[in-house]
Amino acid sequence: MDRSYDLVVIGSGPSGRRAAVQAAKLGRSVLVIEKDPRLGGVSVHTGTIPSKTLRETVLNLTGWRERGFYGLAYRVKQDIAAGDLTNRLTKTLDHEVEGLKHQFMRNHVHMMHGAARFLDPHRIEVTVDAGETHVVYGERIVIAVGTRPHRPDHVPFDGKTVVDSDGIIDLQKLPNSLSVIGAGVIGVEYATIFSALDVRVTIIEPRDTFLDFVDRELMHEFIYQLRDRGVSFRLGDAIEAIKMEHGQPVVMLAGGRRVRSEMVLYTAGRVGATDTLELDRCGLGVDNRGRIKVDPATFQTEVPHVYATGDVIGFPSLASTSLEQGRIAACHAFGEPLPPAPKFFPYGIYSVPEISTVGMSEEEVRNRRIPYECGLARFRETSRGHIMGLQGGLLKMIVSLKTRKLLGVHIVGEGATELVHIGQAVLNLHGTLDYFLENTFNYPTLAEAYKIAALDAWNRMTPRVASREEASIEAAEAAE
Repeated sequence: MDRSYDLVVIGSGPSGRRAAVQAAKLGRSVLVIEKDPRLGGVSVHTGTIPSKTLRETVLNLTGWRERGFYGLAYRVKQDIAAGDLTNRLTKTLDHEVEGLKHQFMRNHVHMMHGAARFLDPHRIEVTVDAGETHVVYGERIVIAVGTRPHRPDHVPFDGKTVVDSDGIIDLQKLPNSLSVIGAGVIGVEYATIFSALDVRVTIIEPRDTFLDFVDRELMHEFIYQLRDRGVSFRLGDAIEAIKMEHGQPVVMLAGGRRVRSEMVLYTAGRVGATDTLELDRCGLGVDNRGRIKVDPATFQTEVPHVYATGDVIGFPSLASTSLEQGRIAACHAFGEPLPPAPKFFPYGIYSVPEISTVGMSEEEVRNRRIPYECGLARFRETSRGHIMGLQGGLLKMIVSLKTRKLLGVHIVGEGATELVHIGQAVLNLHGTLDYFLENTFNYPTLAEAYKIAALDAWNRMTPRVASREEASIEAAEAAE
């Protein structure tokens, strides 16, 4: 006989676990099916947590944050090996998995490890490691299976010299040089992390630009910082082939250029992990990248009792937004009222330096023909920036000329993903430039950059008032 649940969730990543816990808190019976032996999904094991842990480990071991004072040759540990990077990673992942298991247990969420496939719109067959199969019935279902790296047949992946973003965290040896194919968020994050290790990095992107959703002025600052520390860019050339020569991969570009390195990291896209679910049996299809179409407000699919959340539905593919998607899907599935979601959410890129953005970019504001002004602040203009030895860092604020309301905040530099939340709060509360002008910020902090940027915008927006002396001279000249 089928085991029956109010909600069956396929996948235990951020959106899946949030949907499961939310439904459990509503008093519903919940089962989470996870194909891997450990809970957490891509976010915990190969995506968000590993890459951010790797980044923090690299910045600590290299002494990156102290180089502004002690010079480029400064290091906390002189000879950094691959094992130094994985030690911290293992501890972090163990902690995440234990925390997730405990959360499920205290909320009475049932768990099953195995590969899921649909038998019909409500029944799911689960094949466990031993080869046994179990059939479960879900009154409502959430598909939260995430994505996996796109691995084209023409790319000679070998797990050592040509790897994808899953393989890069299991390196046995650090390369002296690295070519990163694909300048999306994942590619840029890993490229800059390895550059901080003093690995010679080349970023290869067939398009002429990259990270196009980020404000262009911010990108100019970001690219300048990367070029300044030796990162090379090969933009606008299609990749013809990757060949092995003398044991090393060589990327052949359409323009005739050859990029040789000890290792190639291929990060040109991800695909939804939906191919084994047999979605056609429940009446669903996918696009050419394995992604599922949903109602963006409720995350309901074309089959009313089936929802899809997280990376499997596409942009923005962030752990933060996936968590909210899971909560919203579970609430909608069981008829719980939902307040409208805040209009603005922050986007964080954990590169070196960090990038974070919220609200409209300058390009969007111009396209909408909104009269605006910008205010800029460089981190070196703050006392905290001097104390930290920061050489770079930029905060950009965009303000409406008519209403003085904040339209967007864009930050590149140390702590950008933390600082952006001040701008996010003001945006969602419909705040104006005056918030930053009239409020007191802790001193010394990088958050003071908000006040500096606000004053810069105010100076540009406010007509200059002549002094009394200048006014009397002008009046005398007029009388003559």
